[in-house]
Amino acid sequence: MTTTENAAAGPTDPDAAEIPKISFDTDPASYKHWTLDLDGAAETGVAYLRLDIDETAGLVPGYELKMNSYDLGVDIELYDATQRLRFEHPEVRAVVVTSGKDRNFCAGANIRMLAQSSHPWKVNFCKFTNETRNGIEDATTSSGQTYIAAVNGTAAGGGYELALACEQILLIDDNSSAVSLPEVPLLGVLPGTGGLTRVIDKRKVRKDRADVFATKSEGIRGRQAVEWKLVDETVPKRAWDETVRERAAEAAARSSRPAGARGITLPPLQREETDDGITYRHVSAAFDRAQGLVEITVHGPSGGVPESLERVHELGADFWPLAMTRELDDLILRLRANELELGTWIIRTKGDVEDALAFERIIAEHSGDDWLVNEIRHYFKRVLKRLDVTSRSLIALIEPGSCFAGALLELALACDRQYMLDGTLDEEAGEQGDEAQIVLSESNFGAFPMGNGLPRLASRFYGDDDHVAKLRQEVGRRISAREAMDLGLVTDAPDDIDWDDEIRIMLEERASLSPDALTGMEANHRFVGPETMESRIFSRLTAWQNWIFVRPNASGPEGALRKYGTGRKADFDRRRV
Repeated sequence: MTTTENAAAGPTDPDAAEIPKISFDTDPASYKHWTLDLDGAAETGVAYLRLDIDETAGLVPGYELKMNSYDLGVDIELYDATQRLRFEHPEVRAVVVTSGKDRNFCAGANIRMLAQSSHPWKVNFCKFTNETRNGIEDATTSSGQTYIAAVNGTAAGGGYELALACEQILLIDDNSSAVSLPEVPLLGVLPGTGGLTRVIDKRKVRKDRADVFATKSEGIRGRQAVEWKLVDETVPKRAWDETVRERAAEAAARSSRPAGARGITLPPLQREETDDGITYRHVSAAFDRAQGLVEITVHGPSGGVPESLERVHELGADFWPLAMTRELDDLILRLRANELELGTWIIRTKGDVEDALAFERIIAEHSGDDWLVNEIRHYFKRVLKRLDVTSRSLIALIEPGSCFAGALLELALACDRQYMLDGTLDEEAGEQGDEAQIVLSESNFGAFPMGNGLPRLASRFYGDDDHVAKLRQEVGRRISAREAMDLGLVTDAPDDIDWDDEIRIMLEERASLSPDALTGMEANHRFVGPETMESRIFSRLTAWQNWIFVRPNASGPEGALRKYGTGRKADFDRRRV
């Protein structure tokens, strides 16, 4: 995991430290803050993730990670560990998350880090942390890898939120360890990784008790924590190790994870980075800094479809759907964190439609009976969700040579607008060929739900179930630009004469608008219909958190974040707005 300096401090906080360029590359041998203990996992089905933070190993200078508090670097390691547990260790059926320090599980996000960070840094930190917590929950529900929090000391703020992401919470009963969400009373902000929402939606804590809990800085411990449903069980210190082992064994016994399965290796990603873009094997991104945009191209599969599941497992991380998903995931994270001024993402695909659909059929046929295929499907689902909550304008361009079919069509449906060329491009441009086409498949009707629980087609046509049913009748058929317009699957279908001008004007208009207004508009439009715990965390709670973070009561010279640890109280503007 490396950083290089990049002068991109957020304009809302002129005193903030420079935002470093972030790499999300790491592996267990390089972890500074986590220990992934797999000793005996082949027999017991249980792995241990121990948080033992190196105070001096913050991602950027300017703070110490005291009391097992964390920064983005800690969560990058946690995300890597959860991915490796799912793909490299199918024998693991239960994961115990605990602390390597006595009497201190985790103090949450480091306050000094937050106080010195620019607003964009805070937003990306909270967003990535949310996504990692959601991934832990997805591992429990979708992969049969149950996460258990063994809270062997005080868990405050983000530390308790980490525990909340787990299926079970055990709290040591030592007359001092407590759980708390002290952000409101101590910092003037909100819990940033879904704490408020998970307490009432997931733990089913009564709302008046949740109000008391979230304004009680010292937290709640012991029997009261169990009674209020903040934890599942308190365990005396003398029986702690034995009880944790028992609960983990019980969870492992209930798991659907296959016995005797062999994992695959996730090798380091190969990429080439320049000032003008990033190139992987199957995904590329070209930067146009003058226009404030990046052109992302996902290259479809080539070289034939594996003939058997055995061959899929032999290919492992080289199996195209997994290789492409890993690269796209890494690209999204790097662009979000490091390229703040590239506000418009143009998404293209290139490849053969039939090849893309052939690979998809393997996923569709075997995700219910093969652990690796199942993991690949859910991984692509999570990466699409990451795209959904990315604060950028997303524009799909569907041209001759595109392969927006089935699962890859989800990339276009995730975009704010879709433009499809009606006709072929000029032969002089070297693009003469068949007209652009898209193909619907069964996967577009539920295999990759959004955070609101709906497929992207159902979100696109929210409230019009008859039209969604009509679209289902089009599965497997190649759809031209005019038909796509008639079916409502694209925003516009300019012909080859107008294509260049229409796209240029649209992009210039987008670039002229306020980035803040666009972010708010896009986030509102993308999540229609029902609320889920996940959509509340991203669509509502995160929006409020972002707003509160830049208010003077939190970040101003006399705000709570600035005064924390000084012995002086914040001077609040008491007006409600």
